[in-house]
Amino acid sequence: MIGSTIRRAALSAAFLIAAVPAVAERSALPPGQQEVVFAGGCFWGVQGVFQHIKGVTSATSGYAGGAAGTAHYGTVSDGDTGHAEAVRVVFDTTKVSYETLLKVFFSVVHDPTELNRQGPDVGTQYRSAIFFTTPAQQNASLVYIAQLAKSKAFSRPIVTQVTPLRGFYNAEDYHQDYATLHPTQPYIAYNDLPKIAALQKNYPELWKASIH
Repeated sequence: MIGSTIRRAALSAAFLIAAVPAVAERSALPPGQQEVVFAGGCFWGVQGVFQHIKGVTSATSGYAGGAAGTAHYGTVSDGDTGHAEAVRVVFDTTKVSYETLLKVFFSVVHDPTELNRQGPDVGTQYRSAIFFTTPAQQNASLVYIAQLAKSKAFSRPIVTQVTPLRGFYNAEDYHQDYATLHPTQPYIAYNDLPKIAALQKNYPELWKASIH
């Protein structure tokens, strides 16, 4: 895939051969916190944006939509595992609402009208998707998408999938915090830093400088 080729070139050979077991288990969340998984292209940029939102307690790059046995970067990059590169977002509902996260997802994180691609990255692993964890999240997602469609916020139809989260598998360690750790890497500088800058500019009330 085009996107996989571009991004593989950005990683060293040592990183590409590193084998890290997939992790599906997630500990119970404290009261008032929820999780949702967003997919909107390369997880580097998606994670980079959500990490800078006040009320988001963690944002983890990983894989969702496929089986545990195929939740590895080299396999997912083939585009036939059912997985999407995705980010698990844990947030404090007393500090940021799910509806606010949706707003950022659709306006800053990605283009929801691109089918099975995002920018230079092509393949089903780069699809637009929301993996919800509660009925309220599902309803809010569908309502918001309908509102965007009715208002003609985009010139093309929204193709975002809204589906229940069946499992989330952490990406390899070298993918975590990638945009923060490699800001001068050409892919990050061109594709992802503008998204993070747009969050700070368009949503200053949500912005937090530290990612931890």
